[in-house]
Amino acid sequence: MRFDVVALFPGIVEAVVSEGVVGRACTQGKLEVHCINPRDFTEDPHRTVDDRPYGGGPGMVMQYEPLARAHEAARRASPEARTVALTPQGIPFTQALAQETAKEDGLILIAGRYEGIDERFLQQRTDAEWSVGDYVLSGGELAAAVVIDAVARLLPDVLGCAESAGQDSFSEGLLDCPHYTRPEEIDGLRVPEVLLTGDHGKIERWRRREMLGRTYRRRPDLLGRTALSAEDQALLDEYLNATSEDKNRERDN
Repeated sequence: MRFDVVALFPGIVEAVVSEGVVGRACTQGKLEVHCINPRDFTEDPHRTVDDRPYGGGPGMVMQYEPLARAHEAARRASPEARTVALTPQGIPFTQALAQETAKEDGLILIAGRYEGIDERFLQQRTDAEWSVGDYVLSGGELAAAVVIDAVARLLPDVLGCAESAGQDSFSEGLLDCPHYTRPEEIDGLRVPEVLLTGDHGKIERWRRREMLGRTYRRRPDLLGRTALSAEDQALLDEYLNATSEDKNRERDN
């Protein structure tokens, strides 16, 4: 898969995607990340890419023309790719959206800066706007790196274990279950006995129960988006009863 990132500070993107899973995917030729700087498409000595907003107000706005020229260069390299702007006003970037994007051959990402991007560019040249969260970053470069990382790990053979991505939080609309490793006991805390039994059926059932319970406790909005099966509802009830009993025992002690 190929990503073309239009960004004023490409070094931020390049630094992030050169490490870890994404860096390995690039080295292996499973992923390409190319950055295009709008400053390289300006026509004045100062390489101006922004100007004051019409109507007044604080900050500066990214100009249409340098962005458009940079975008044209990206489109020449990836003519079939969709164009997505990273903005705080975009739709939330979710695991489901990452999974859909991983099926594409390429994507052009526009990293915004300053007060924002000239609206005419967004209207004329982008297919969508995505947001990586309800907060504001100094620029879209980090957001672009987040999107690339989330999508890259879903590509075939990028992760060392093919099952890892399928068990991530949000992959099934739920948070992930707790994980443990050696030693069996540390600071008075033991690994749950079920994980030591070797009974894969019991272990999978426990993990599913913990996923449901953790999602209920921490992100009930996720559970509200889908109807639980009778089996999942029974597991959630079991989790809630067990945690309620644990709290009662703590109070008694």
